[in-house]
Amino acid sequence: MVTIIDADGAILGRLCTSVAKRLLGEENIAIVNSEKAIISGKKATIKNRYKQKKEVGTYRKGPFFPRMPDRLVKRTVRGMIPYQTPHGSVAFKKLKCYIGIPKEFEGKKFEKIGDAEKHPVEYITIGELSKALGAEF
Repeated sequence: MVTIIDADGAILGRLCTSVAKRLLGEENIAIVNSEKAIISGKKATIKNRYKQKKEVGTYRKGPFFPRMPDRLVKRTVRGMIPYQTPHGSVAFKKLKCYIGIPKEFEGKKFEKIGDAEKHPVEYITIGELSKALGAEF
């Protein structure tokens, strides 16, 4: 059984910490509406921070940083679990992230993370950030 979590209006860090804990507890999770999750802070500061992360390294050796919103959310969760250990890699493979709502989940009940639903004054959505990084979706 897959738990479907709606990321619409959820703060990215709070969402990902609860998802990481549940993944390590042997739960399958699908995150929908990844592009509608938010990062609190000033837009210019957040864009600059993510552009610097993307520009680190070389195009051949990495580190490779994603631009698509679903992959940004998945990368954030990856930073919160020990993905290089056997237990962590099994847990990370149980996570699926989607842009929008796929047809297989239409009409099903979505879960909201209560701690992640606080709306700050200044924020940027993952969709806006990924378009600033050059993604087309």
